[in-house]
Amino acid sequence: MTDSIRAEPGEDLGTNAWIVDEMRDLWAADPASVDEAWQALFEGETPDSPITRSDPPTPPTASRTTIDTTATEVTAPSAHAPQPAAAAPPQTPAADAAPTGTPAADAAPPESSRPRRQRSPMAEPGGDDAPIGEPIRGVGARIVSNMEASLAVPTATSFREVPAKLLEVNRKIINGHLGRKMVRKISFTHLIGYAVVRAITDTVPAMNNIYATDAAGKPRVVRPDHIGLGIAVDIARDDGTRSLMVPCIRDADTLDFDDFVNCYDEQIAKIRDNRLTADDMRGVTVTITNPGTIGTQQSVPRLMTGQGTIVGVGALAFPTEYEAADPSLLADLGVSKLVTISSTYDHRVIQGAESGLFLQRVHDLLLGADDFYDSAFRALHIPYSAVEWRRDFNPVDREAAMLEKQAKVNQLINQYRVRGHLIADLNPLRDEAPRMHAELDPATYGLTIWDLDREFLTGSETGIYATVGGTRRMKLGDLLGVLRDAYCRTVGVEYMHIQEPDEKRWLQKQIEGADTTLESEDQRRILSQLNAAEALSDFLGTKYVGQKRFGLEGAESTIPLLDAVLACAADEPLAEVVMGMAHRGRLNVLVNLVGKTYHELFKEFEGAITEDQIQGSGDVKYHLGQIGAYESPSGKHLLVEMAANPSHLEAVDPVVVGMARARMDNIPAESTYGPYPVMPLLIHGDAAFAGQGVVAETFNLSLIRGYRVGGTIHLVINNQLGFTTTPDAARSTQYSTDVAKMVGAPIFHVNGDDPEACVRAGRLAFAYRQRFNKDVVIDMICYRRHGHNEGDDP
Repeated sequence: MTDSIRAEPGEDLGTNAWIVDEMRDLWAADPASVDEAWQALFEGETPDSPITRSDPPTPPTASRTTIDTTATEVTAPSAHAPQPAAAAPPQTPAADAAPTGTPAADAAPPESSRPRRQRSPMAEPGGDDAPIGEPIRGVGARIVSNMEASLAVPTATSFREVPAKLLEVNRKIINGHLGRKMVRKISFTHLIGYAVVRAITDTVPAMNNIYATDAAGKPRVVRPDHIGLGIAVDIARDDGTRSLMVPCIRDADTLDFDDFVNCYDEQIAKIRDNRLTADDMRGVTVTITNPGTIGTQQSVPRLMTGQGTIVGVGALAFPTEYEAADPSLLADLGVSKLVTISSTYDHRVIQGAESGLFLQRVHDLLLGADDFYDSAFRALHIPYSAVEWRRDFNPVDREAAMLEKQAKVNQLINQYRVRGHLIADLNPLRDEAPRMHAELDPATYGLTIWDLDREFLTGSETGIYATVGGTRRMKLGDLLGVLRDAYCRTVGVEYMHIQEPDEKRWLQKQIEGADTTLESEDQRRILSQLNAAEALSDFLGTKYVGQKRFGLEGAESTIPLLDAVLACAADEPLAEVVMGMAHRGRLNVLVNLVGKTYHELFKEFEGAITEDQIQGSGDVKYHLGQIGAYESPSGKHLLVEMAANPSHLEAVDPVVVGMARARMDNIPAESTYGPYPVMPLLIHGDAAFAGQGVVAETFNLSLIRGYRVGGTIHLVINNQLGFTTTPDAARSTQYSTDVAKMVGAPIFHVNGDDPEACVRAGRLAFAYRQRFNKDVVIDMICYRRHGHNEGDDP
């Protein structure tokens, strides 16, 4: 950093120049108190260095600088300004009493020649000529010089009020998604700052112009290749004073929204942790400042030499005349919050029309022009479509209009229950762009963003369908939030094909408005199960290279999901669970859930033949069964048996159900287990589940009295491949699980990359089976990290 400063004395810190003085003071008091880069800088200073401390300079002539200010504070002068003489030696106390630049006492003019002045109540004792107030030094003196220097810049300011409704709504959607992932949040400044960069890049590049003069003093215009966006950050000090730092987002015009937010947050983190360096503050060409955070509605920030534009963002609030209005009235009227954006620009190189066009473009982008919000959603990997700007529709006949809208809201609620899964975040690969299904789009029903703050009925407490979230009236925005949380996140539910109203109503109460958080003990157990699943796969892949193992990589959530089901069964309690599954993940399930020991598994990989094996093929370990005892987190025990399975995959399904029925018949009727004490648990592959007729035959027998077992829980490990066939070439149905609709089984589609959602789906599936004694399906959508098997497809 120091080399670059010495090598390029013309490059300055702009608004941040005051920090050099402050860091030098800290270094002088204790060299170890500043970063090594600052130490090297100050140790290498010479009297002629361009950043050597000096008294505040006189106002500079027009030259290229980089100085940024806000409406509330202005900071450092330019290092390009003409440098004054070196600092004078320290003054004696007596000399300090005289104003800077006043002749010495022995050279003072006669009393009669000096103008008299009124004695101020603030004057210090010592006579009529005592100075008023305190001398301004250090950073304050820099601010004074900046203000005087700014008078040489001919500026103009444009204002534009932008409706903030769409900005609020889409930001809420973004933060709702990011909050569920427990990651960062997006601020209004993130979005507005990115809109500023887009507006300059796409429409008005002249806003990035900078005025300069050549060696002969003739005016020139500098057009930087890229935008260096300065973010003005107000810093409160321990002593109550405030300072301004303006870190730079370099080449902001080359970044997508995700990269822009990362750079922005990185600079803010550096300020917070006191890690900001001189390099972080160089290269600013356009500044954005947000005095709106302290309630300022409009600002005219000072523009210093060395930059062309400073953008001020005011407070996001309702117009002043509506501040005391009833919120419900504002919703009825369709009154939006506003944000006032100002553009203060150097009129020598930027014209008023260009500033106006720039603000118009920012306005259009914040209303969603050119997929502004959709591009931000895609950059952040948000699997939903952004809300669009539409005009409000409120006919003169308000009562009739609200009745019509209520009917449309009822339709919308029903469609989310029927088709909400179609826009759910289910695929961990996200290999397709998200789209809004027409029947789930409020615009299809004539509802707009202005209806989001209006209240509607959600249903009848005594009707066939439950009220949404147990609340009879809700604002449309809150209503959509509950419905999307229930049906459109990482769990999508198909159940409206069920013919029994009681079952549908029960599921609605379990899903809509449900608390999705898990206790910390549950989270730790999920983490432990995932670690165990991954550790076994990694060890086998490292130790037995090239051997088939049909690993669970990409579908590790299978283990905590099955663990949750078995824990519920043990705590119920049930007498036994009989399991059946094909090859994928079988070894992991046997070891981590059923109770097969590592010693037994490794012997099979080494080729050892046990007494109960019929043949010695290396394939046998993927067909063998196992009996074990499962212990739940509460200490309850459950007998678990994994049925042996030949290569014909789903052929094991009726075998497992038959085994469960036989075990059940052998349990005395007077036992405390209930009518269906043995539960079948079947794990399928997605292609086999859709492609093998034995699956449909097994479902067809599930409700016949002579074959009933009180419901089977089906888990489909849906890695979206059938050997090497993609879903679109393997079936005609939307999902591989559609065959289960023939018996009215509820289907829980869940994103395999969300293990907590998988656990919740497992628990809900078990609760449904126990209450209604019917089959239930969990479709865990995941992926296959390796080939079909590790031997054939490395």
